Amino acid sequence: MPRVGIPRGLFYFYYYPLWKTFFTDLGAEVITSAATSRLTIDYGIRLAVDETCLPVKTYLGHIHELCQEKLDYLFVPRLVSVEPRSYICPKFMGIPDMVRALVPGLPPLLDITVDLSRTDRNLKRDVLGLGRLFGANPRRVREVLAHARQENIFCQSLAAAGYTLEEAIGIWEGRQVAEPLPGDLQVAVLGHGYSLYDERISMNLIPRLRALGCRVHMVEEQYPDLVEKEAAKMPKRVFWTLGRKMVGSALHLDQREDIDGMIYLACFGCGPDSLIGEVVESKVKDKPFMLVTVDEHTGEGGLVTRLEAFCDMLRRRRRSNHESNLSAHG
Repeated sequence: MPRVGIPRGLFYFYYYPLWKTFFTDLGAEVITSAATSRLTIDYGIRLAVDETCLPVKTYLGHIHELCQEKLDYLFVPRLVSVEPRSYICPKFMGIPDMVRALVPGLPPLLDITVDLSRTDRNLKRDVLGLGRLFGANPRRVREVLAHARQENIFCQSLAAAGYTLEEAIGIWEGRQVAEPLPGDLQVAVLGHGYSLYDERISMNLIPRLRALGCRVHMVEEQYPDLVEKEAAKMPKRVFWTLGRKMVGSALHLDQREDIDGMIYLACFGCGPDSLIGEVVESKVKDKPFMLVTVDEHTGEGGLVTRLEAFCDMLRRRRRSNHESNLSAHG
C-alpha cells in the first residue's frame, strides 16, 4: 500500500477531508504530520528565508517532519485559484518549487496545479493523472473525486454550525469534540484559516476567547451569498479568495446587532493581510475592532492581556448602553 504524506498546514484546513478521502479510496495510506508545535516552527524557520510569512515557515516545518516518515509520495499542490476570477496568495503558486529548493531528503512530490480561475480542464487532467499513478481508470477516479467532494462538504457544514475547521476535521475523523457553548459576548473572528485554526500560530485565540465567555463567530458560519453581496460593495473587486470572504463577512457582521466586537488575526509579513486588515478596519464602523498581528516572536502573555482587556471593554460598553440616563442620586 503506497503511503502519501499530507502536511498539516496552509490549505490543509480547507481541503484535507477531500484529499484524504481521494487518496484513501485509491488504496493509499495517508500520513499527516502532527499538530504544529514550537519545534515545527523552529524547523521551518531554519529552512525558510527571513521574508517568508509564518504560515509558510510552519508548512516547511511540517514537511520536514513528514520527511522522517517512510513515504512513497508527498502531496504538495501548486495552488493558484480555487474559484473563478479569484486567486490565492502568490507564494502558494511557488510552494512546490520552494519545497524542492529548501527541504532536503524529499520523497517524490505530487505537485498538481489547482487553477480554477478560468476553467477546471487542467485540474481534471491532473487528477486523472494522479488516478493512473495509483492504478485507477478514469471512471473510478471520477467516482472517488465525487465521494471526496461530499466528505469535504460535510466538514464545511460542521464549520457552518459553529465549529472551527480544525474541530470539524476532528469530528469527521471520529474524535470527540466539545460543542461550542453560548457566551455572554458575541465576538466575530476573522483571518486566514491556516493561521486562525492552527492553535500554535494563533496562540489558541479561539479557545481563549471561549474561555473568556465569548461565543465566537467565524467566516464559515456566514451565508456565502450575503458575504459575496457585501463584498461586492467595495469600489474594486477583491480578487483574493480568502480576502474577499473576510471583507464581505466583516461588512455583514458589522450590521448584525447581536455582534459585540470583531477581531482580525493577521500574520506579520503577509502581503494580503496587510491590505485586507486595513480595509476591514476602515470599513467596520459600528463595532469595536481589534487587529492582532502575530509572528514567530509573539508572546502569549501579551495576547492574553489584550484579549482580556478587549472582552472587559465589550462588557462595559454593553452595560453603558443599557444604563439609564437618570442621575444615580435620584
